[in-house]
Amino acid sequence: MPSSPSAPQVSDRFPGPRREDCPWCGSARLRTRLRGPRAVALDECGACAHAFQNPRPAGDAPAPSGRSHRATARALAGLADPESWLDVGTGHGHFPQAAREFFPYTSFDGLDPTARVERALAEGRVEEAHRGLLTTPGVTDRLRARYDVVSLLHHLAHVPDPRAELRAALTVLRPGGHLVVESPAPDSAYAALLGPHWLPHRHAHLLPLPNLEAELSALGCTVTTTARVHQPQDLTETFPRPFHAPLRAATALDRLLTPLTRRTRFANAYRLVARKPGRF
Repeated sequence: MPSSPSAPQVSDRFPGPRREDCPWCGSARLRTRLRGPRAVALDECGACAHAFQNPRPAGDAPAPSGRSHRATARALAGLADPESWLDVGTGHGHFPQAAREFFPYTSFDGLDPTARVERALAEGRVEEAHRGLLTTPGVTDRLRARYDVVSLLHHLAHVPDPRAELRAALTVLRPGGHLVVESPAPDSAYAALLGPHWLPHRHAHLLPLPNLEAELSALGCTVTTTARVHQPQDLTETFPRPFHAPLRAATALDRLLTPLTRRTRFANAYRLVARKPGRF
């Protein structure tokens, strides 16, 4: 099926104005978490611990990452035979491509603010391609209550308003459907160890897991599973090319220790699955 019409620009070319309140809870209790050469300024809310770049960075669209799409799909294999699945922030559609091994009877569509999703459609990784964000005008109306599963994999960290994007994700879910979120863990020990050089510190938002759980519960959803997950990429994705040779060895060790790391504060991300109220 052809892609939906291209959406308007979903990110600004220039940074937004500096905020004096938290974009998650509205508190004015902000402190500077860090300043660095690549993170203009990362503020953290003293009330809810939400961290965000302040002012908002320009054009922070999700970029391809080195995370294991197959590992994520395998971890979700317990979801009961979804008929339709929307992968939000799908990029080139590598997650739907990997997930078909575990969900052979599921129809995967992709949504992305860039033209990468149209390439994913052309190469058969998604069955329908939609351009924009969930909060792009017209998107939720077109996709309302259409999907059994909606995945937001390392997506909320990049959008202008993660709370609005989260609520829009529930709008396109059918009653009884499942929402899957993966996001960097702002309390990861790597965040403290690497400081401004930690890759997620360059994202627009870092959402603490308790905030996400509380928001979904307030919306009537049931959080069915949460888990710490770890992708061994913090070192090689953080430092410049001259350091890559020694850091590759460190990353190989990090990968070897991943089964243990994900049980510690060195885990660099979390995964949450929640069920929307109602029945199919």
